[in-house]
Amino acid sequence: MEYLTRLEQGRDSRPSPEILAALADALRLDDADRRHLQQLASVDHHRHLCAGERPSVSRTVRTLLEALRDRPAYLLNRLADVLAWNEPLDRLARPLGLLDGEHPNLVWYVLADERAREHFPDWADLADQQVADLHRLREGDPATDALAERLDRTVGEPFRSRWQRRPVATHSSGVRRLRHPEVGPLRLAYETLEVAGDQQRLVVAQPADADSAAALDRLLGSRPGSLRSVVG
Repeated sequence: MEYLTRLEQGRDSRPSPEILAALADALRLDDADRRHLQQLASVDHHRHLCAGERPSVSRTVRTLLEALRDRPAYLLNRLADVLAWNEPLDRLARPLGLLDGEHPNLVWYVLADERAREHFPDWADLADQQVADLHRLREGDPATDALAERLDRTVGEPFRSRWQRRPVATHSSGVRRLRHPEVGPLRLAYETLEVAGDQQRLVVAQPADADSAAALDRLLGSRPGSLRSVVG
């Protein structure tokens, strides 16, 4: 009983997995509530106090981004903040409005910026994926909940319905269609790589067909044929 009092008063912020399981059993929680309890228990206090700070980008990741001279690539954190990107991504994404502002955020752009619907023919699927990633990486992070509240107030139903139904089909790779204002239709294959220990994701894109390779050549000012398309 004394231990429960300490939990309620916030004097013990790191209950063991066994304690969590016992509490879930006593409260007769269903699977969804058990997962939520585990998320709440995983909140790191240091991260909570520093929630307003943008994570640093390692020198290794910056070097990798710079090395990808003919492939658009960018780095995301758990909130989908775009932390860093290379020149090809700048040329690709800036005309779309994705890099507007001092701190661009991918999920905010997709859900709250009307230009995203214009530029991405598969907007609904893209919106589902962004919300699914927010849920997947949430882990009790109060900064994620704060972003969700802002999106709920700003976007309303298009975000709220997705957040409540929790789309689960996330994809680390695939092909995304894009209507680019300068070079027209593009099909870009993307691959998402997890950065170990930092809860950051490196996303690299490349043309998915010959027409897209030629269009990306024009956009990046590359030598014709320097971008090889992937099968798909």
